[in-house]
Amino acid sequence: MNENSQITFKGTIVQERQLKEVIEEHKTQEGGLMPILQKAQDIYGYLPIEVQTMIAEGLGISLSEVYGVVTFYSQFSLTPKGEHQISVCLGTACYVKGSDKVLEAVEKRLGIKSGECTPDGLFSIDSCRCVGACGLAPVMLVDDDVYGKVTPDQVDSIIDSYLSKKGGKSK
Repeated sequence: MNENSQITFKGTIVQERQLKEVIEEHKTQEGGLMPILQKAQDIYGYLPIEVQTMIAEGLGISLSEVYGVVTFYSQFSLTPKGEHQISVCLGTACYVKGSDKVLEAVEKRLGIKSGECTPDGLFSIDSCRCVGACGLAPVMLVDDDVYGKVTPDQVDSIIDSYLSKKGGKSK
């Protein structure tokens, strides 16, 4: 991670209370760690080390056990997601048509790498494998919006359209 992606954990008392209730609800359940992690990610949006520590302590298990599960399953994120989530398809059709260059342009524009979030929390970037829109290759998604036949030159205007919304999710 670069220094731009270092975001300080900012959990609230309400979130902590919710997490403790979830832990208590699943504490004695066989395999309870998974639903706790899923609900914790719903509460916080990701699973930072502070949240993993609370879960480990609440269940009386090691932090390494919690971390092992979090890092094994791709559904869990160790980094926060931005208000606007950008995903660039790196499936075969998209990659052959230059999606790697599109991803590079997004990373350069935002000053972060795939898997990271901007310090202001406005954007995060991820890559994915095949979104099922091969005829539109290369494909980039921003939130629920699909952009097809994207070129690196178009990245700035796409990102600018979300900046002009002043960070809001209005469409």
